[in-house]
Amino acid sequence: MTLYKRGTVYWSYVWIDGVRHAQSTKTGNRRLAEQIDQKHGEELRLRNTQCPELKPEIRIAELAARFLESGCAKEWHRDRLKVLLPYFADMQVLRITKGIIRQYRAERHRQKTITETTVNRDIECLRHLLYWAVDEGFIAANPIARIRMERERRKKRPVLSPAEEKLLLQAASPHLRDITIVALDTGMRRGEILHQRWEDVDFARRLLYVTHSKTPEGEAREIPLTGRVFQLLFENQDTEGLIFTFKGKPIGSLKTAWKTAIRRAGIRRTRFHYLRHTFNTRLLELGVVREVRMALLGHTFGDTHESYEHIELPLKREAIRKLEAWLETEIPNKEGGNACELPSTAAGTAPSDSARSEDARRLTSTPDASL
Repeated sequence: MTLYKRGTVYWSYVWIDGVRHAQSTKTGNRRLAEQIDQKHGEELRLRNTQCPELKPEIRIAELAARFLESGCAKEWHRDRLKVLLPYFADMQVLRITKGIIRQYRAERHRQKTITETTVNRDIECLRHLLYWAVDEGFIAANPIARIRMERERRKKRPVLSPAEEKLLLQAASPHLRDITIVALDTGMRRGEILHQRWEDVDFARRLLYVTHSKTPEGEAREIPLTGRVFQLLFENQDTEGLIFTFKGKPIGSLKTAWKTAIRRAGIRRTRFHYLRHTFNTRLLELGVVREVRMALLGHTFGDTHESYEHIELPLKREAIRKLEAWLETEIPNKEGGNACELPSTAAGTAPSDSARSEDARRLTSTPDASL
């Protein structure tokens, strides 16, 4: 503790863990200032050694409300909380045990026929909520931190057939139709598509740079555009802002529109994410090698997190060219032309000469030069 006189008033300076805490004693009397300085230091040290005030009696409903207000919640948290809260809302956090979780799992299976995977996602959401409570100082430890999840059986992920694709696009609302086409022809995730901006589309080179991705490897990756994606973007192009909006506002969720389109199309139930799987499967069947597919999808390789930045743009263009040729033969448009036909009046619709020469340079350059 140290006293300094600034003007006619003494100031108390106390260092705690390398941090200086300053407080005015509001007096010029040295004896009184020393007493205030001593009390200031004692209060700081007491506050530093005290345990945080925990609130294990807080109810899950209140905890979930605070979690949502914090801005940390993602869309899947909101979806799972709609299922969790009817069961856990009035339950205090201190009552949450592994036995309670087993009872919840049994109740979920009693209510309807669901997979263990679905219940695992519910429990993961609750576990994440309790980890957040630990970070915020509501509880000392997560009571289900080491809970064992049930083994999940692999499910067949459906691949959209050309006939199903045609029915789906006809049944989809205009904004969902455009988003679906982009998902099928680029393999982008839903979040990547909804965050994509006009500034990251290069019409001259027919390239799209992913604006935002859930993985570092997926950020800013280059995706060549098929003819129908290029035409779709070219006809609606803008200089800046989000590409896909609904009534001028950002799109937060596609759930309602997607379910409605599936029902109207009369096709088998499928998730939006399976469009990404369809893109990957089509490239696989067209003979595109794994590394190129992973580079287009923004994947990592196993546990090493090896990114495929060395995949050259010409190889990506060749992969998309194969997909485009397949689309032309399998999915003719309703006017009788090709689904990937380019706008004939647009200038610079095909890759420019500079783009082609750059691709050629990349193919002929040495490996060191491309790094």
